[in-house]
Amino acid sequence: MDIGLPDQSGIEATRAVKREWPRVAVVALTIHEDEEYFFQMLHAGASGYVPKRAAPEELITAVRTAAAGEIYLYPSLAKLLVRDYLHGNREAAAPGALGELTEREREVLAYLAEGSSNQEIAEALFISPKTVARHRENLMRKLNLHSRADLVKYAIRKGIIQA
Repeated sequence: MDIGLPDQSGIEATRAVKREWPRVAVVALTIHEDEEYFFQMLHAGASGYVPKRAAPEELITAVRTAAAGEIYLYPSLAKLLVRDYLHGNREAAAPGALGELTEREREVLAYLAEGSSNQEIAEALFISPKTVARHRENLMRKLNLHSRADLVKYAIRKGIIQA
């Protein structure tokens, strides 16, 4: 999805796609590398964000990552996300919710926040990828979060991982 579309913005188009087909993964491919568009696309539901200057392999990786149900952020843009949330400029998860997590959910959260795929987490913890997905769903429900990116931000704020 490009941000600059002729009839509507890619941000609005992404919102419409996610509203109509929530399971569809949208990857932004755009010339815009500033945080305003970056955060708007993430909030609209994009599963990836790649600048047009990126190597073709980066786009392929982003599409494959999004198709697998994961989030792909181009490294220079991922820094914006970490910096912004380290400074507390975005919505915070419910305080104290960390105590409501099971030991296994904390383990899964740490792996997710470090960028591991469901398959990698499953192999590391000797569980199935479906079980990992279930733990991720439970984490999001318990913490009132809505995406993998939100889980990463939460893990950084709570000191589960280092930025």
